Formats: sequence, structure tokens, C-alpha cells
Amino acid sequence: MNISEEYGCLVFNETAMKKYLSAPVYLRLSKMIEEGKDLTPEIADAVAEAMKDWAISLGATHFTHWFQPLTGITAEKHDSFLSTGSKGILMDFSGKELIKGEPDASSFPSGGIRTTFEARGYTAWDATSYAFIKDDTLCIPTAFCSYGGESLDKKTPLLRSMEAIGTQALRVLKALGYTDVGKVFPSVGAEQEYFLIDKDLYDSRPDLVFSGRTLYGARPPKGQELNDHYFGSIKPRVKEFMADLDRELWKLGIPAKTEHNEVAPSQHELAVIYTTANMATDHNQLVMEIMKKVANRHHLACLLHEKPFDGINGSGKHNNWSLSTDTGINLLDPGDTPYGNTVFLLMVCAVIRAVDKHQDLFRASVAGAGNDHRLGAGEAPPSIISVFLGDELTSALAETGEEPIHEKKNDDFMKTGVRSLPKIPRDSTDRNRTSPVAFTGNKFEFRMPGASASIADINTVINTTLAESLDHIATALENSNDPDDTLRILIRETSVEHGRILYSGNCYSEEWEKEAERRGLLKIASTPEALSFLVSDKNKALFAEYGVLSPTELEAHYEILLDNYVKTLKIEACSMIDMARKQFLPSITAYSSDLARSVSSKKSLSDALDVEGEITVLSRLCTCHSSIYRKSETLSALLSELEKVEAVVDQAKYTKESVIPAMQELRTAVDEAEMLMGESYWPIPSYSKLLFSI
Repeated sequence: MNISEEYGCLVFNETAMKKYLSAPVYLRLSKMIEEGKDLTPEIADAVAEAMKDWAISLGATHFTHWFQPLTGITAEKHDSFLSTGSKGILMDFSGKELIKGEPDASSFPSGGIRTTFEARGYTAWDATSYAFIKDDTLCIPTAFCSYGGESLDKKTPLLRSMEAIGTQALRVLKALGYTDVGKVFPSVGAEQEYFLIDKDLYDSRPDLVFSGRTLYGARPPKGQELNDHYFGSIKPRVKEFMADLDRELWKLGIPAKTEHNEVAPSQHELAVIYTTANMATDHNQLVMEIMKKVANRHHLACLLHEKPFDGINGSGKHNNWSLSTDTGINLLDPGDTPYGNTVFLLMVCAVIRAVDKHQDLFRASVAGAGNDHRLGAGEAPPSIISVFLGDELTSALAETGEEPIHEKKNDDFMKTGVRSLPKIPRDSTDRNRTSPVAFTGNKFEFRMPGASASIADINTVINTTLAESLDHIATALENSNDPDDTLRILIRETSVEHGRILYSGNCYSEEWEKEAERRGLLKIASTPEALSFLVSDKNKALFAEYGVLSPTELEAHYEILLDNYVKTLKIEACSMIDMARKQFLPSITAYSSDLARSVSSKKSLSDALDVEGEITVLSRLCTCHSSIYRKSETLSALLSELEKVEAVVDQAKYTKESVIPAMQELRTAVDEAEMLMGESYWPIPSYSKLLFSI
């Protein structure tokens, strides 16, 4: 593959537009997108015709409005370019078809915004994200809304939040004299963790097929204790997958950059280069979809669940976020002298203030049944939110708030003790991998999202909460007669009022939990608790003020997320019962029967034969069998009771407090039986095979 020639070849990007659009149409389209104006019918028709010609030249026969409903995945309805008329068969695509679509909205989650008999939903072209070709189909990124205009997707709130933060950041810059800046936008680069296992083994595990994670499984002799998988040599089969994945992503203009083995066996990571938050969200949805597709091509299964395997690290998704201007400035780049970089220090203060004021929202934005297994489990950021800045930046904020700004330069070098190695300048601070929110050089890294999550949620919260903080800063600057003094006041105010959110130590430690409690920081352990904060008066007012989500839309999101939590765990519980009844109990019976026959046969030959070990195993298996039977029946009864609970908030509470503990008890009983069974009798592949077979 010639990367320079094929990169973005399946994207209707600037290069394709300039080739297929006339110069006047291209310029008018660019201006309309830049200014956020509606397309005129003639421009829309011209763009649609050009898109169609481009897509057909690459083998496409159909088009679809590609959108991101509140299911958390993507959706598409395909229509062919085919049309008939007096001139016979034509390939046609109009501006109206480009701009607007009408998929049936009745079966998508709406949280009560739409009833099942009200079917109309509309998709609207998002011209800020490039159209692309996937599976020989022209995919047009769109927003999805109801007949009444309410958001039914994840893209619409994200786009609204981008406008909100852009408006407030621009106010700050104008107040500081940056008159040449016309637009400010958030940029995002997402890191995606995932597992790869053999496809045949995956197909042999109903729990993986139905829920994406192993609901049963005794721990293997070896896990990740030796850390030998982390950054280790990539196995040939995985390397072939990664190379194939890179090619597919590059064709779609997705800048896949870094790939390596992660900590757990069979776990890996892919990171992409920054782009706008909107396109980065589209890209990450495609990354997850294409990972699964390419894995299948290599007879592998890609697992994106947050906790596919018990006892080893799960998978997350680091969301690297920064703020940029249309003049090419990264507002979170400290430069050589962060002490004197006023804009940078103000933006850092805005982040600190936003995270502290809205800890609840940041936790709620990453809530989910899968992520509950990770957060606070000593393998991922804890459920307590904190911000890590590093020594130099913390010092810069402290000094700026009190004294005149001093310039400091770091001319320290790492001392390796080896003369032949080059002198490497030491970074101004070390990294803290345990922090939920960390400044990492020229961006903030939000580390809490789960591997399967849409990054639209976390970025909508980042943008909206930052918009509120920047609004506060802009208002203070605009009403000030002495901007320099106001700057110091704002920074000092941040340190005093919101400094409690800053922490540089080990966020996994018990000491931090105690310290966080002393500071008054929130500790939100579960999804039902986290989601309850979404619909607080504070958060309804916040989202409404900046036009991101109305109270009705926020209530709908809350209900949908709770419902998803309940249904996810119900599927897992039903899968556990099904596997226990159809696989484990019969297998234990078969092995126990063979053991009993063996004991009986040996005793008939001679009472002197030692069968104590077999009798002990048989006795323990019989106990396990009875325990599994009772616990599966108990879980089944609990699910029956769950059906009688009406309100989704009560369903979520019941599931957390009653169903989950019963699931864990059933798993414990089955995993104990696995350790007693002969390998050939156990009906599903073990952890040893799943994790070490590639």
C-alpha cells in the first residue's frame, strides 16, 4: 500500500471536493460550512451530484445516512442510487436526499420522547464531518432527531457543546486581545484498548457471544503477573491483523498511529492522531466497527467489553482533549515558558474549575454496567475524580496567583550513567497513570471512559462544563479595568476554591480515598448512583443554559442509560442461567458418573485399592452441582421478580442490590467446579486457552 496515495481514498475530503466540485461551488460550500449556514438548494444539488459521481467511481451503488442513535453504536439504512423514468434506468442522488433522511424512529431508544406508534425521525447531514465509503456504500454522517426536533442521538449534543465552548473560548480570547481568531474548537485523539482471541474459541463461549465478556472462568496459572506481554513483541497473527486494520483505517482517513501490546495477555491498544471532536467521535465509532470486521477476516474475535476476563486488567479508552483556534494555536500548549503563557494558564484554570464543579457529570458520562468492573478496581482510574498537573504546572499556578510571573527553564538532563547514550532533556514532570484527568504536555487526558463507549458522551460533558467555566472567565475579563490583575484573581480563585481536585499521588491507594473524603470529593461507585446526578437541577440548568440538552432530552438520556444498564445485566444473568442448566450441570453429572463408576469398579476388584482422592473429588463435585443448581434457581427467581418492578430507576436499584450479587455467587460455584473437572469434560474453553492461544 502506498500510504500517501491511498490515505483518505474512501473519503469525500478536500481533495475529492476540489476534483468533483466546480471552484465556485466548492468555495460557497466551504463558506457555508465555516459560517454554519444552511445550504441553498442549488448548492446541495451540486454537492449531491458530485458525491454520487465520486462514490460510483469507487464502486458504490448505495448511499446511507450514517448516524449514532442512543444505543451507543451506529445505524444506517441503505438506498440505491437507482431511479427509473422516461429515460430508463438512471443513477440519481438529489440535494434533498443528501441533506435529509427519514429512518423509522419508533424502535430506537427515545426515553419517552417518542412513543412506539410515532415513527417519524429525521437525519440531517453533518457537513462538518466528511462523507466516506464503507462496504461499497456512500455513508453520510448525520444527526438524528425526532419529529419535534429533540435529539435522539449522541452527535447532536456533541455538536451543540462544540458550539458552546467555541463561543465562550472566543470571548476569552477577544477579551485578551486576540482579534485575529475567528473560531475555537475542541480537538480529540482517542486511544482504544481491545482483546483478540481465536474465533473458534469465541464461538464456543455463549457468554462471549451474548454479552461480550466471560461470565464464568477459573483463573489460569498465569495472568499478567510478569508484565511480559506489555509492550512485548507482537505475535505474527496479531501483527497481520494490525497491518490490515491500519490499511482499512487509513483508506477512511482515520489517522491510526500507535499500536502495541497492553498489560493483560491478548490485550492490545490503538491510538489515533488528533482531529476535531466531532470527526474524532465518528472515527472512533468506525475504529470499533472495523476492528471487529478485520478480526473476523483473520479468524479472530475482537472484544471491546470493559472487563472480558476476571482477574486481569480490563479495557478502557483514553480521551485526549485540547482546544485549538483556526489560526493554528493549541490553547493548552504551555510553550517554553508556561509561567508567562496567560492564555494557557487560564485554560488550565478553566479545566480545574470545570472538573471540580462537575465531578458528578464526569462520573456519569462514563457510567455503564461494563465500566463498573473497572473504575476503582485498582486497574483503572478510581471512581473518585481528581486532576493531575505535575509539579511545574502546579507551581506555575501557585506563583501566578501570588507573585509576579517568573520564567523558569528546565535544562536538567536524565542521568543514565552510560556515556554512549545521548543526553536526553528531562521532562518538567513525571506522569501519573492512576489519575482520572491528567495534563500530559499539551492536552488533558480523560482516562475514565470504557472501551465500548462512544466518546461523544465524555466530550459533550467536557465541552459543556468548560463552556461554563470560560463564560465565568470571559465575564470577569470583559468587566475588568485591569485585565492583568483580574487574571491573577481568577487564578488565585481557582487555586483556593477548586484546588481540592488537584492530586499528584497514587489514586489507587486507601490513603487517597480517606484524603478525598476529607476534601469533600464525591465517590460514586456504581452506575445507578452516577446516572442519578444527570437529572439534578444543577445539571439540567447547565445543559439548558448552553443549549446542549433540554431538560426533556436529559431526562430521556437518563432513562435510556438506566434501561441499558438493567437490560445488559439481565442478558448476562439469563446467559449464566442458560449455561448453568444446559452445559455445566450436565457436564458435572457426566464426570461425576464416570468417577462413581470408577470408584465402584475399583472397590469391586479390591477393598485395598486407595480411592480416597476420587471419592473426595466426587463429593466436592456433588456439592458444587447442588450449589450451582440452587444458585441458578435463585437467580432465575430474582429475574422473575425484576419483571414485576415497573419504574426503571427501581429496576436498576434491584439489579444492583439483588441480581448482581446472585450472579457472582453462581459464578463462584461454577468456577470452583471447573477446577475439579477433567479438561475434556468441561464444556467451554478455559481462560488458559482463550488468553494464550494466539
